[in-house]
Amino acid sequence: MRAVLIGGGSWGTAVARLLARGGHRTTLACRDASQAEMITRRHRNPRYLYDIELPPDLDASAIDETSFDGAELVALAVPSRAFAATVASVADRLPQDAVLLSLTKGLDPGDRRRMSEILAEVAPPERIAVLSGPNHAEEVARDLPTASVLASCDAELARRLQGVLAGPTLRVYTSSDVVGVELCAAAKNVVALAAGASDGLGFGDNAKAAIITRGMAEMARLGSAFGAQQRTYSGLAGMGDLIATCTSRHSRNRRAGELLASGVPADWIERELGQVAEGLSTVPALRGIAETRGLELPITCAVCAVAWEGKTMLDALADLMAREPTEE
Repeated sequence: MRAVLIGGGSWGTAVARLLARGGHRTTLACRDASQAEMITRRHRNPRYLYDIELPPDLDASAIDETSFDGAELVALAVPSRAFAATVASVADRLPQDAVLLSLTKGLDPGDRRRMSEILAEVAPPERIAVLSGPNHAEEVARDLPTASVLASCDAELARRLQGVLAGPTLRVYTSSDVVGVELCAAAKNVVALAAGASDGLGFGDNAKAAIITRGMAEMARLGSAFGAQQRTYSGLAGMGDLIATCTSRHSRNRRAGELLASGVPADWIERELGQVAEGLSTVPALRGIAETRGLELPITCAVCAVAWEGKTMLDALADLMAREPTEE
């Protein structure tokens, strides 16, 4: 298969490496030519996962210079806030029969769209798929055992991409629940901010377990409002990714929560991390959805108040603990 992967960050690099090692002719489309030139010449990404050697036949080029001729698969691993603009910039260069795969976990911060909804502006639903699950790029790039879920409304397409991506170290399951998989991917990052804040404040395992469990309840409540399948939330895109994101040392969103707890302003955090923490831009969108649809998402609202409205972490905690007692 001829594949183009847009986005030279850690996740894009890891998946491009996976595709190339699987025998697919793969081009990694990066933001600028200098990064692409280094990948092509030295077979390493100078900015992300720089200690990982990339396959010599993995091509790289700047997005503006990338040829999409003959591409059967176009995957996007760019931040959610740049997703719509990126799709628009390449829309007239995409082959009419190319499959479009979103690797991005978030919502458009401007209009709260899911990534597949943005892709639907340039391709029919039966050519669109999303990949999610507990998939830290650092582990995928080192060939550590991983499982993921690939969702599409077209079962045949899902099975086809399952065969393309699966390998000795990546087990891929298919799903028809595109909405549920994408909402899980977005919401779990917000819960991870809360889990990281708990770590940053020095709280214990009890608090972390409560955040993960009640965070899952919020995720399921959100999904139900959009007709998502309940089983998605107990699977890889739901509980699996939530556990990994809330507990892993690789998790940018958990680390972002720690930084919030230490007093680092939300708009400084990505500079400190050197990478995008999707939860920071997703949390206002999720709170807006909660308000519009009358959904009870207390953890989400507390995180948003701390990150973007100046509420102190301890005041947010006090409000959560003082909520009206209820049944689980």
